[in-house]
Amino acid sequence: MVSHHHARLGQSDRAAAWASLFVGGMILLMLLLLGRVAQLKVLGEARYGRIISAPLATRTHLARRGDLRDARNRTIATSRLGYRLFVDPTAVQDPQTIAVDIAAAIGGVPTEIDLKILNRASPRYAVIEHLLEDWQADVIRASRLRGVGLEPRLVRHRPHGALAASVVGTVGRDHTGLSGSEHVFESRLAHRDGRLTVLRDARRRPLRIDAQDTHAARNGRDVQLTIDLVVQQFVQERLREAVHRYNAAGGRAIVLRCRTGEILAMADVLNPRPRGEDVINDPVRRGDPALGRNRCATDPYEPGSTFKPIVWAAATDLGKAEPQEILPTPAGQYHRTSRGRRIRDTHLYGPVSWRTVLVRSINSGMAIVAERMSHDQMRESVSRFGFGQKTRAGLASESAGLVTSARDWTHYTQTSLAMGHEIAVTPLQMVRAFAAFARDGTLPTLRLTARDTPADAAAEYRFRRRACSESTARLVREVLREAMLKGTGRHARSQHYEMFGKSGTAQLPRPDGGGYFQDRYVSSFIAGAPYQRPLIVVLCVIDDPQRSRGHWGARVAGPVVRDIVDRTLQYLGVQSR
Repeated sequence: MVSHHHARLGQSDRAAAWASLFVGGMILLMLLLLGRVAQLKVLGEARYGRIISAPLATRTHLARRGDLRDARNRTIATSRLGYRLFVDPTAVQDPQTIAVDIAAAIGGVPTEIDLKILNRASPRYAVIEHLLEDWQADVIRASRLRGVGLEPRLVRHRPHGALAASVVGTVGRDHTGLSGSEHVFESRLAHRDGRLTVLRDARRRPLRIDAQDTHAARNGRDVQLTIDLVVQQFVQERLREAVHRYNAAGGRAIVLRCRTGEILAMADVLNPRPRGEDVINDPVRRGDPALGRNRCATDPYEPGSTFKPIVWAAATDLGKAEPQEILPTPAGQYHRTSRGRRIRDTHLYGPVSWRTVLVRSINSGMAIVAERMSHDQMRESVSRFGFGQKTRAGLASESAGLVTSARDWTHYTQTSLAMGHEIAVTPLQMVRAFAAFARDGTLPTLRLTARDTPADAAAEYRFRRRACSESTARLVREVLREAMLKGTGRHARSQHYEMFGKSGTAQLPRPDGGGYFQDRYVSSFIAGAPYQRPLIVVLCVIDDPQRSRGHWGARVAGPVVRDIVDRTLQYLGVQSR
C-alpha cells in the first residue's frame, strides 16, 4: 500500500517536471520569436524591406489635362512632362552622405535636404524637389544614386508667359485649376490618371490584377477661348504704356465683338506707387500674375459720364424728352433741382437741345430729364441694360456691381445716377450695355469660350435681351458719333475709322466709404467702331491717374481706345476709310 502511494507521488513529480519543462520551452520559443521579429524590424529593415513590403503594387499612367487655346487655336496653356525628386531612405547606400551627394548634383543646402528626409510622411518616400529643371533631371539620371528616384508628373506651361494671365489662371501641384479659366472650366479640362493595381508575392512576382482598384487613363478636353493673343498683346502693351505715362494706380481694358459677345481681349494692369494710399491692393498677384483677381470682372467703379448714354436712351425710349427739345440748362452759375440740389457743369451753354446734352455731356440737362422719370422707371432702365447683375461670361468671382436698392432710392440717387454717380459697374457690364447701341438695342450674351455648335448661336439669337428700341439705339449711335466730332470725344478721333464714343471722369471714392477724394479720379472712355457697321466695342479705365499729368477721361483713356480700335480693326482686316 505504501509502495503504491510512493509510486503515485513519483508519477506526479515527473508530470510536474515535464509540464514545467514544456512551459519553459514555450516561453523560450516565444522569446526567440520576439527576438527574431525585433531583429528583422530594427536591424534587417534595409535587407528585408523589399520582402516584407505591401503585397500590392500600383502603377500610374499619366493622363493629359486639356489645353487652353485662343480664338485662332493658338496654345495658351498646355501640359508638359516634368519630374519630382524623391528619396527612399531604406534603399540609399549611405544615409549620412546622401544629402551631400544630392546637393552636389543639383545644388541646394545639404542640411535642408536632410530635414526633408527626416520629416517625411512615409517611411520610404521623401520628396526633395517637387519640380526639377530639365538639366537637374539629366544629372540625377546620370548619377545613379541608390535610393534616389525621379517621379514623372505633369507641369502646366503658359508659352506666352504673363499674357492674359488673369484670364487664363493657374493650376496647383495636383494639376487642378486654382484661378481664372483653369478654375472655371475645370470640369472640362480635368484629367484622370490611369491606375493598375497588381497583387504580388514575396518575391514581387505578379499574381493577379485587382480589378476594383484599376481604371484607364482619361485625358481632359481642350477649351477654346474667345481671347485672341495678338489683340491681347497690343491691348496689354498700350494699356501699360498709358498707366505708366500718367503714373496711375492701374488700368483695365476690354475689346468685345459686339455682334457675337465674344471677348477678344481683357487686360488688367497694376502699378504699385510709393506715393501712398493706393486704393487698389492685390498682393497675391506679386507672386504670380495668374493668381491675381481679374478686376475687369471683380472690381466695380463709378462710370461717370460714360453712363449718360444709358440714361439718355432710357428717357428717350420712355418719351420723357425729344432729341430736339430745348431744355433750360443754365447760362450762369448752376442748375437747382426741384428739391434744391445744385448741379454744376464744367461748361455753361445756356438752353440747349436734349441731343446736345449728350453731345456736350451736360450734367444739368441730364438731371432735368431724370426728374421726369419715376424712381421705378429709372431702376427698371438700369436693370434692362444689365446693371446690378452678373454677365456670366465665364470669369471667376464676378461682381454684380452696386445699384442702390428701391428702399434707399432717393431724389439724390435719381439725379446722381443720370450723371453716372451713385452706381458702380464692372467693365464687363459696361461693354455689354454699350454694345446695345452697336447692335439693334439688344444686349449680347458675353462669351469667353468659342461656340461649340451653330445651334449655340441660334439659341442666343432666340433669347436676345432688349435694352432699348432699335430706333433709339441707332439714334444714340448717331449722337455719339457727333460727340466724337464736337464733344469731348474729339481728343480720341481716329484717322482710319469712324467711331462713336463717350468719355467719363469720376471722382475716386474713398475705400472707407467716407465720400470722395477731391483731386483723384477714375478716367474712362468707351467707343464702338466702325460707325456704319459696328464690329467691336472698346473700353479703357485708368484708375487714379496723377492729376498733374492728366485726369480727364477723353485725354487719358480716349487715345488708348482709339489706338486699340485702329490696331484691332486693321488686324481683323476691316478696310479703313
